[in-house]
Amino acid sequence: GRQAVADHLPDLRRDLKLDFIVINGENAAGGFGITQKICEEFYALGADVVTTGNHAWDQRETLAYINSDPRLLRPVNYPAGTPGKGGHVYTSQSGRKVLVVNAMGRLFMDPLDDPFRAVDRELSQNVLGGGVQATIVDMHAEATSEKMAMGHWCDGRASLVVGTHSHVPTADAQILPGSTAYQTDAGMCGDYDSVIGMRKDIATARFVRKLPGERLEPSTGEGTLCGVFVETDDRTGLARQVAPVRRGGRLAAATPQPL
Repeated sequence: GRQAVADHLPDLRRDLKLDFIVINGENAAGGFGITQKICEEFYALGADVVTTGNHAWDQRETLAYINSDPRLLRPVNYPAGTPGKGGHVYTSQSGRKVLVVNAMGRLFMDPLDDPFRAVDRELSQNVLGGGVQATIVDMHAEATSEKMAMGHWCDGRASLVVGTHSHVPTADAQILPGSTAYQTDAGMCGDYDSVIGMRKDIATARFVRKLPGERLEPSTGEGTLCGVFVETDDRTGLARQVAPVRRGGRLAAATPQPL
């Protein structure tokens, strides 16, 4: 997956004239968490922010590192006192202010604080079209219903609400009635000849045998870069266009073109 990002992200930034790039990197360290070195690799490739999720702390070094890197976010609804930040305002390549919020769902996941109230606080403190010119919400959740609910909760107050965690891109990229762009899951950057990025033989054996087996390992075939492209209105910060982006590997898709 990291190789797919290295192969395609610089070209995407040039071809689509991307002003701001967010990567969810919580599985970037061999499928389990992220490290300082990997964050620095992503920044060198053009990423502006790295978000995480329920695997944020898989690499213990992240606990000590995250406070020193404002571009690395963890879910905003972790309890008070958790290292790091869940939302922050950044400056894009063109000088625009961009709020990025990382939230985590509670259905079938750890029972954290309420993600809806936590996201609401961030949006209320940084009003789209006022203090910030764009707002991106990464809703890291298991249930599609919870991701969709977050999209509607933020409609008209965010540029983009995009789900992560499920590892497969959904076919529902759309602009909601209040002009917020939405997609239930951006999909993973990795080998799609796999079981959500892991070796299919090991993962399948777990389902078939229902017995402990080998430790899950990342599949190492050709990677596909998957993501979401959004174009915003310069005045309001709301979405004008949204489309899935895929490069390389097994999932072919047309590249969106800026309006």
